[in-house]
Amino acid sequence: MKYQLFAYQSDAATPATGLLLGDRAYDLSRAAKAASLDLPVTTIDGLLADWKLSNVQLQTLVNQVAEHPSEYQAQLLDLNTLKFAPPLQHPGTVYAAGANYKDHVEAMARAINIKPPVDPRSEGIPPWHFIKAGRGSLAAHKQVVKIPEGTHKLDWEAELAVVIGRRAYRVSEDEALEYVAGYTCANDLSSRDHVRRGQVDPSSPFYYDWTAHKCFNGACPIGPFLTPAEFVETPENLDIRLWRNGQLEQNSNTSNHLYGVAEQIAYLTQRIELFPGDVLLTGTPAGVGMEKGVFLARGDVLKVWIDGLGELETTIY
Repeated sequence: MKYQLFAYQSDAATPATGLLLGDRAYDLSRAAKAASLDLPVTTIDGLLADWKLSNVQLQTLVNQVAEHPSEYQAQLLDLNTLKFAPPLQHPGTVYAAGANYKDHVEAMARAINIKPPVDPRSEGIPPWHFIKAGRGSLAAHKQVVKIPEGTHKLDWEAELAVVIGRRAYRVSEDEALEYVAGYTCANDLSSRDHVRRGQVDPSSPFYYDWTAHKCFNGACPIGPFLTPAEFVETPENLDIRLWRNGQLEQNSNTSNHLYGVAEQIAYLTQRIELFPGDVLLTGTPAGVGMEKGVFLARGDVLKVWIDGLGELETTIY
């Protein structure tokens, strides 16, 4: 039976973990105790450390709750009143794919007045990634994210996020998805006016600043739910949308990936080992603000929706 995990703020210092079954949410720790199930850890970070075992234990709990829902009334949570936390409290590295939807690549080329590139595959070009700061970048569902100081061109990027559940090194494309724990929604917020330093000569090695462009507090809203990989038939056929203040800005499908999730994982692991809790942002489709010269302002509300995974909301301040 399908289940999803989420984190929420509780009275304890560490956020608690929730278990979502359909439209009913439960506190994971209290539900496991009621089921007499010994879960050594209940944080999502901890569960990922031995995801194979955790997934078996969670499925046992899910089956018990589904078969005897009346016995778990005391563990129910109200999703409408919860304050969500990022699913991961201690994420590993966040790898983000650049230029991974053909329509986005073409639109951005027009926006910055360069020749649209040909299909990189035809030139034998592999995927490429940059890194976003992990713990400092993550923001929770319905969290307010402040516009970074000095940023006037803050942009949105709806993305499918992949959470790694096993150590992966030099894996093949055919086996790559076996290392995925689950999927969630993400928004790769970007300070477009900081990617280049206008006062620096373009020939200087100090001209580009990808850290300022992609890394700031709240730069990576993620969640609200982590959906185990077994409940996603394929990550390459998921509708993905983003609304800004109720207006649809991005509307695509992951089938438009230039490089699929398996290919990205296989590529990354040829040069570096991936660990449980690492996150892979898989690229964004056309419709970002940079393509239209429209950027975020205080009070804007963004909603990222991916079919079967949920909806992630962020307010800009």
